[in-house]
Amino acid sequence: MNVIALQHDIAWEDKPANFARVCKLLTEVAPAKGSLVVLPEMFATGFSMNADAIAEQYGGPTEQFLADVAREFGVCLVAGAAMRGRDGRPRNKALVFSPAGELLAYYAKMQPSTPGGETEHYQAGQKPVAFRWEDYTVSPFICYDLRFPEIFRAAVAAHRPELFVLIANWPEKRIQHWVRLLQARAIENQAYVVGVNRLGNDPYYTYPGRSLIVDPQGDILADAGDREGCIRARLDLAALQKYREGLPFLDDMRRR
Repeated sequence: MNVIALQHDIAWEDKPANFARVCKLLTEVAPAKGSLVVLPEMFATGFSMNADAIAEQYGGPTEQFLADVAREFGVCLVAGAAMRGRDGRPRNKALVFSPAGELLAYYAKMQPSTPGGETEHYQAGQKPVAFRWEDYTVSPFICYDLRFPEIFRAAVAAHRPELFVLIANWPEKRIQHWVRLLQARAIENQAYVVGVNRLGNDPYYTYPGRSLIVDPQGDILADAGDREGCIRARLDLAALQKYREGLPFLDDMRRR
């Protein structure tokens, strides 16, 4: 599988500006058809607690934009957005679109950030999800989820994913945690991990980027540093399967 991580400076609560920026960056990188392309958490607005204003119903402008982009570039697209559930309550979600522009899967952030005030504005998701792409089982998570290894283990128990996708607005002052936790999740779950962070500033934090693609040994395959743009890697499913067969650590997980 060809994976592309796109990190960009998010214009605060300005969806049209962020839509235009993503299109420009993807046009420049010219992703191969069928690639898995990943955008940051709340890519169209920034990590805003103004949920009543930015959260959309399904079929709204952000979903339509993502569907159109996935179709135009012929990619599987993962991106974060503030969305309303069937109960009308806002949730911080990851949305997955096929190259045909179809919604393949969606995930609601299970661990909204109490320090960031998120628990006061967004409902927590209930369970991990997974989707299939190019023979991989892929499980998406969002930002603060990274600090809770038990929900990654729950995804492993239910779906045994070969790839975790982590989208974020992770602040500069804790960026070393970001790097080390992405590596830890890869090692302990014997899986590839793609972590996509934003750049720039919002009214509260500075974000340094450092989007990473990490292999199952915890080695960094690609590091975006602090510049806007894309990184990519070709993942090797056969090598991962051989590694898991030789060291079947996941088979020894305790069943509760």
